[in-house]
Amino acid sequence: MDWSIEHRMGTGDDGSRMAWMLHADGSWARASTKQGEHTATVHQGGPRRLYELLDQIRWRWLEHAELPVYGAKVTITHDGETTLSRGGWTATL
Repeated sequence: MDWSIEHRMGTGDDGSRMAWMLHADGSWARASTKQGEHTATVHQGGPRRLYELLDQIRWRWLEHAELPVYGAKVTITHDGETTLSRGGWTATL
């Protein structure tokens, strides 16, 4: 699976902020925050929910003060497929 996600940021004339996450498979997420606010409104679509994936990673970071990739075991097959694993977490690149 290709995990290449394009990130874009922008600021509106009114001071609002917006962030986009875009993937070639059609998945996308857009988060916007009005000036002076600390919460975001999120919209997303496509086959994967990119913001939900990002939020899972963020919560892991907040709860454990680290990301699961730290200390992960790496397995590389003869055709180059790379798998990272640690505890119950796994990611194949």
